[in-house]
Amino acid sequence: MLENKEEIKRILENDGVIAYVTDTVWGLGCIPTSEKAVKKIYEIKHREAQKPLILMSSEPYHLLEYVKQPLSKTTCRLIKKYFPGALTLVLEKSGKTPDYVTSGKNTVGIRVPDNEVFQEICNLIPGHVLATTSANLSHQPSAKTYEQAFENMNKYVDMVIPDYGYFAKGLESTVAGIFEDQIKIFRQGAIQLEL
Repeated sequence: MLENKEEIKRILENDGVIAYVTDTVWGLGCIPTSEKAVKKIYEIKHREAQKPLILMSSEPYHLLEYVKQPLSKTTCRLIKKYFPGALTLVLEKSGKTPDYVTSGKNTVGIRVPDNEVFQEICNLIPGHVLATTSANLSHQPSAKTYEQAFENMNKYVDMVIPDYGYFAKGLESTVAGIFEDQIKIFRQGAIQLEL
């Protein structure tokens, strides 16, 4: 499905930033080990330095090394039930997660979008994980279509990848933190968590 696979891989491996579709809204992303690319995302969005990025992948197990082990029973249950899907889990991070991704916080958000284009992008790169945020300027609405993402981001990013008909649903993910097996909802989004 994806065209330009080699170019996408080259951009990401050379501190580049791309825009792409997910199951919720359009995203901006880069390889999490590239501090230069992460800084670029903050500059593009005019994003406040204290607002962290999240980590997304095509499979839950690629994200596990970025969070502290062992996972709680509640965390495992939510991953099993809602990944892939519109749930971002905020967990205590491991030493592998760079501070520049999490704004120095000791937690990191992780998510597995239910979108084939996004999953193919992840599978092009070593580690299969992107540091990501939504494809819009801070305090502006999230891009919900290719046209909106292109208009918002084409001048700033290295590539806006077509959606190939795998459209975003247009509602942000639900963000939930899990602390000592207790669930805290930070943002109510596409998924109503059954607690």
